[in-house]
Amino acid sequence: MLLALFQPDIPQNLGAALRLGACLGVNVHVIEPCGFPLSDKAIRRAAMDYGEPADVTRHASWSEFEKAKLGRIILFTTKGATPLHDFKFEPDDVLLFGRESLGVPDEVLQAADARVVIPLSPGRRSFNVTVSAAIGLSEALRQTQLFPNPFSS
Repeated sequence: MLLALFQPDIPQNLGAALRLGACLGVNVHVIEPCGFPLSDKAIRRAAMDYGEPADVTRHASWSEFEKAKLGRIILFTTKGATPLHDFKFEPDDVLLFGRESLGVPDEVLQAADARVVIPLSPGRRSFNVTVSAAIGLSEALRQTQLFPNPFSS
């Protein structure tokens, strides 16, 4: 299981996603270009003290990311077809989250193997992208029994 961010706009959200990945033992993939300058130094700064334990892979473009064929692409979107609680995750899934400002283009929407929506109260648009990632990743790890076990040695 891995977490992928499509062209993130806000460095603080990337930092929070890196911390999320580090804490849950999930690799984070960043699909560029980002809405801010991204360097290894910027990644470490965005992730603060969680930058080193997070496994981060950068992809220069969507086409480069697609060529990597990392697993089934599960796109979290407000245009989703399947509510989160009805979707069956698999251990090798790639959980993909779009830009904070624009989501993903149609090309990415069409390339996804599945689309998932996190149900919201009526009249609400969406969560922050990292909050969505935490909700989606938690459910996926729960279903696949891949949550870290702090009590094992």
